Amino acid sequence: MIRTEKLTRTFGSRIAVEGLTLEAQEGEILGLLGPNGAGKTTTVRMLACLLAPSSGEAWVGGHSVLREPQRVRRLVGILTESPGFYKRLTVERNLRFFAELYGVKEPGPAVQRTLERLGLWDRRKEPVATLSKGLRQRLAIARALVHDPKILFLDEPTAGLDPESARSVRDFIGELASDRRTILLCTHNLAEAEELCKRIAVLRTRLVALDTPAALKSRLFGTRVAVDLAQPRPDLLASLHLPFVGEVSLDGHTLTVAVDDPERDNPKLVRRLVELGAEIRYVQRLERTLEEVYLELMGGSDGAP
Repeated sequence: MIRTEKLTRTFGSRIAVEGLTLEAQEGEILGLLGPNGAGKTTTVRMLACLLAPSSGEAWVGGHSVLREPQRVRRLVGILTESPGFYKRLTVERNLRFFAELYGVKEPGPAVQRTLERLGLWDRRKEPVATLSKGLRQRLAIARALVHDPKILFLDEPTAGLDPESARSVRDFIGELASDRRTILLCTHNLAEAEELCKRIAVLRTRLVALDTPAALKSRLFGTRVAVDLAQPRPDLLASLHLPFVGEVSLDGHTLTVAVDDPERDNPKLVRRLVELGAEIRYVQRLERTLEEVYLELMGGSDGAP
């Protein structure tokens, strides 16, 4: 549904996006992560045909952003980080205006359907200025959805929201993906990205990494298990010789062991430790967070993905 090849955008001598090549499939939520100035918003604006690439090419829904921008614009919905509304107009009138702008043939039913889906139909007669930030964000998503696009670009959809409102927005984004919509999600919220996104693209002008959160964790940190011992056993560091065991370290009562496949290897590991006289209180897999992955990548992101 979305494909880019060496997509590049410069502003004078400054490179905002350089040689970006990636794909997002139908029904996938692809997360774009990166620090401020990494090129996330610029990428979204190029894909939504709001900004022309300096070089390279991209296709959205099978249409070229260079040669068919009008077709692309009809296919996509976009939620910007700071959506603007006519605050003195009602919720309904605002959304109807954008529905007409998108060329929706029957704007009335489309507006009602979209507002009902976002839980805003009962607030339709209220001026936008009276809405809370959470409700305005719902209205911004409604604006992106009113013409029923199959591709959505969401830039920081939960930024500044209280936990309850943010949870509601995340749940709704998950529902949209279940409708086979393709979603490109720009966010600084790493827990949100890990929860929602099938794959993660980490940008810092160039593409640093692209994979599932689990694969990125495994690639950067390997797989480790922590064995809690009843007594510290420094001698185990030199005695734990098994084909699947990598690095071994001891911190107090906790023995950390790098293994290939915990589900397959843990029973053998435990058996060997018992043979060596270790008293085991519990064994657990060490889970890395997406934040750790992100910080590791940002610490050395000059290479190719």
